[in-house]
Amino acid sequence: MSPIPVAEQAEQLRQDGNFYFTKDRLGAAIDAYTEAITLCPNVPIYWTNRALCHRKRNEWTRVEEDCRKAIQLDHHSVKAHYMLGLALLQKKDFTNGVKELEKALDLGRGANPKGYMVEEIWQELARAKYLEWEHGSTKRSWDLQNLKKACVAALKEKHFLDWSENGGFVDKNVKSNQNQFEALDRVFDKAAENDSPTEPGVWNVPGYLCCNITYDILRDPVITPSGLTYERAVILEHLQKVGKFDPITREPLFPSQLVQNLALKEAVRAYLDEHGWAYKTN
Repeated sequence: MSPIPVAEQAEQLRQDGNFYFTKDRLGAAIDAYTEAITLCPNVPIYWTNRALCHRKRNEWTRVEEDCRKAIQLDHHSVKAHYMLGLALLQKKDFTNGVKELEKALDLGRGANPKGYMVEEIWQELARAKYLEWEHGSTKRSWDLQNLKKACVAALKEKHFLDWSENGGFVDKNVKSNQNQFEALDRVFDKAAENDSPTEPGVWNVPGYLCCNITYDILRDPVITPSGLTYERAVILEHLQKVGKFDPITREPLFPSQLVQNLALKEAVRAYLDEHGWAYKTN
């Protein structure tokens, strides 16, 4: 009887690991995947499967190690970039964590724009970007408050010195002094504008940056022959489940006619870079 090929043994171990994983026997699953890796260390899915087990155990250092190895073997591994991003976020490395999540999102959209992982990755990316904005916004707000206090104190001191030089008489430029304080308020209000709602308590995203179906801010915008822009996954779902027509113009529409709206995608990215609070509207 001929021996079982190594690759076949490794694949059986992967299947065993998958079975243990579904039963939440993470230790046994890790052992099975580790044996598969020992037999065939150049198969990236063995590394990402083991990383998934470590993720469920919150063993983020091991998640990072396994994902980096998987990426070395397959630069286009959505799961590896995704879990590496999550591991880096756990280390508070927001910059690199966000980069990995963005890479995973781009790869995921290319493979399956309607897949569950694309939505899951976007939600994690949005959460990370919002937390990054929130942290930066708090610091910016604190710095602006301190700077404004210093400017107000300096302006008051200047007005007091001017008053003293006039021998204590009421300065004829009182109105001018008041204008200076008002101008100072306007300058600092403008500086805080990107971190503030458009109206008190209201956070509004410009309509042209939103999907014409969901009214959510666009993530992966595509344009139709009629010139209307939709979220790719949303319009694809409409074409599949409702019918092959534009939901607004009612004109015939097929998936092959959708073209990525790169200009609007960059506009959305630029807007989100300046208004991180908009990530939470999704």
